Amino acid sequence: MPHELHAPHARQRRALLLMAALTPMVSLAGASPAPFSVHVGGYAPTCEGIYRFAADPATGHLRPAGLTPNPHSPSWLQADLARPGLLYAANEGGGSVHVYRQQADGALQLLQALPSGGQGPVHLSLHPSAPFAFVPHYGSAELAVLRRAADGQLSPVGLHPSCDRSQPEDCRVGPARAVTGPPGSFALSGHEAPHMHMALSTPDGRFVLASDLGRDRLAVWPFNPESGALGRRQDLALSPGAGPRHFVFHPKDATQLYLLNEQASTLAWLQMEPQSGRLSQRAEISSLPQGFAGTNFAADLIVSADGRFLYALNRLHDSIAVFALAADGAPRLIAHEWTRGSYPRSARFSPCGRWFYVCNQRSDHVAVFAVDAATGLPRFAGQYVAVPSPACAEVMLAGASR
Repeated sequence: MPHELHAPHARQRRALLLMAALTPMVSLAGASPAPFSVHVGGYAPTCEGIYRFAADPATGHLRPAGLTPNPHSPSWLQADLARPGLLYAANEGGGSVHVYRQQADGALQLLQALPSGGQGPVHLSLHPSAPFAFVPHYGSAELAVLRRAADGQLSPVGLHPSCDRSQPEDCRVGPARAVTGPPGSFALSGHEAPHMHMALSTPDGRFVLASDLGRDRLAVWPFNPESGALGRRQDLALSPGAGPRHFVFHPKDATQLYLLNEQASTLAWLQMEPQSGRLSQRAEISSLPQGFAGTNFAADLIVSADGRFLYALNRLHDSIAVFALAADGAPRLIAHEWTRGSYPRSARFSPCGRWFYVCNQRSDHVAVFAVDAATGLPRFAGQYVAVPSPACAEVMLAGASR
């Protein structure tokens, strides 16, 4: 990466551009949507790798277009928007990361396979302006920082535990049951030890955040974009037993973020002080219908490009929870839509923001939805796409390769 990209003004400009690209964009009136492909990874042994589909931009429907073999459970996929045509896979079952390049015909070519640095890599994200990637590990509760070369290949920089293991109090886990969860819930998924579930840089690139499901904490580190080093960690304690999982920043106001708690099935509305990185919680509301009782595991969280809506996935209730975001960022639950399958683990928007792809893991399919731009509500678009044990989908523009 050229040295001038590390200048503060250049970093800020590129971060804003990349932030816009990271969220779905609404097509201009009369413009033809760009063709794109959808790549889906999942869990072995039924999932055999990364399944590629050609999308019809007019209907959102998918057509099978190939399989890239990968027997190591590629459960998280991340496209590199700064270098179109590159795709990264975190292989949860293999403790590794794969780097792929999309060919002219859409097929994926493996460029690199390397150890991820810990046990059970469950997520992968890219810094918005500096050449680094972040891989959190569920099994070993460690954050790997990897440097990206000009061709997209990775090399290890550092491995950071989510807590200080020399201080037992720092690594103490939360209660097995969420105090803010629904009555009768047996959503017991990971409070026997620390478990890092997601890591993401702030849009300005100054901090890196990671959720620890076992400790009920959201960690924040200052980040050095030159060396890839992390500074002193600070934590936000969440409600006991909540099990923080995935989080997103507000696309119009990066001081606000939203975090989905897996075991409590709640959405936490958070505030970040931009200079210190200090977090505070403003509210916590359920992702389930009023009166729900029993067990549910919340999963993925997606924000619309205009910052008006949030979409949370509920596993066992098998729904898309739709939240409207007020002008001040306050979330309000407005609807639930059945995912047309069982155990929705993740979802992605199409590049135009009209189509929404939900990975129903236990139903072995991806369900296609259309999202109304005015109301934010998803409706089933009439297609089930067979994929064995799907865990994550990623969208790439057709023919985008370098």
